Amino acid sequence: MTRAHASATAEHAFGSHSNPFGGFVGGSELQAVTIPDAVRRCRWIAMDINAEAFGLFFVAPAAERARLVACFDSDYPSVAQATRMVSDPAGEEIVQHTRQSTGPRWWCDDSQAESGGALRDLTWVERTTPLVPGTTGIAFPVHADHGQCGLVVFFGAAMTLSGNAVYDIHARCFSLFNAVARIRPGETGRARAMSKRELECLKLTANGYTSEEIARLLKLSVHTANQYLTQSAQKLDAVNRTQAVAKALRLGLID
Repeated sequence: MTRAHASATAEHAFGSHSNPFGGFVGGSELQAVTIPDAVRRCRWIAMDINAEAFGLFFVAPAAERARLVACFDSDYPSVAQATRMVSDPAGEEIVQHTRQSTGPRWWCDDSQAESGGALRDLTWVERTTPLVPGTTGIAFPVHADHGQCGLVVFFGAAMTLSGNAVYDIHARCFSLFNAVARIRPGETGRARAMSKRELECLKLTANGYTSEEIARLLKLSVHTANQYLTQSAQKLDAVNRTQAVAKALRLGLID
């Protein structure tokens, strides 16, 4: 599915289904939302397809360390263990796919006989390597203005998702991602001034570097690197460095 096809599909789907943000993906302005509001709407989508968990991810912009950056998941404001595994730099295959296409991808745990039954019937949705070992799920690539792209991911061995429903769910994911990507400092509480070092540490974290690697690259102690990341999270009103990176990406503080 091309990006243009996905956008057209989203508009068609919202011709008969209510957009949770009160506007059309390709038409009128989306209403501003907060992250808790977006989490709530994502939970509604998960309930509609009987998913057990979910997550929304931004694709980090740096091509040399392609990875997914978590914005939130079903454990918000905490971060689920599955989300940490999805965010691992090893998931470069799905990242490259997301940058080039909007075609959904599914996977399943073959150790469970009934796992992924509904997903197997989606003949035009291709299978991919599990984003998290031992799970069943489906990932919807989504795109927004200014080249931002990401994934909305749902987990669950008993998900119910027909071929026709995929279009509606994907359109709702597009709307959700567009709304989250539009969040600006004035809508979330303007970020306090960030130092050059804090931004450097955030950018390196977005590229998949650990505290130890950041300390080595910037010639800092590990303690100091962690301190910069902690200060960044506090200034961005984020609960951890993962959410601080996602917020910094959305606000254009790092690229």
